[in-house]
Amino acid sequence: MNPAEEYILKQSEPFKSILLHLQVVIETTLPDVELLFKWKVPFYYVGKSPVCYLNVTKGYVDVGFWNAQYFTEHLEKLESDKRKYVKSLRYNKIEDIDDHVLIEILEQAYRYRNEKFITG
Repeated sequence: MNPAEEYILKQSEPFKSILLHLQVVIETTLPDVELLFKWKVPFYYVGKSPVCYLNVTKGYVDVGFWNAQYFTEHLEKLESDKRKYVKSLRYNKIEDIDDHVLIEILEQAYRYRNEKFITG
């Protein structure tokens, strides 16, 4: 088992169930993603490009996206929390996950995975 999978399985509930559900949705939606362990959290990459990360923090699961500045759909669902480039979906319980929204955001993240940050 790789460290990213260990991270997921060692979480307490409800976070473990949330992470397992997210893992299934991400890997089903984007079959060419690879689950890696970077900066002490699970990351999904396609080649050398990050698509998203999963982090249990402050009482919720944070699903972070680097290239959210390019997204055009579901912007109202994304949290920036004073972060300049990264935006995320946040889940406190498994019932909070809207698979339709998650899939459309994942598709945007995949589409823009190779884009550079817009600065200025």
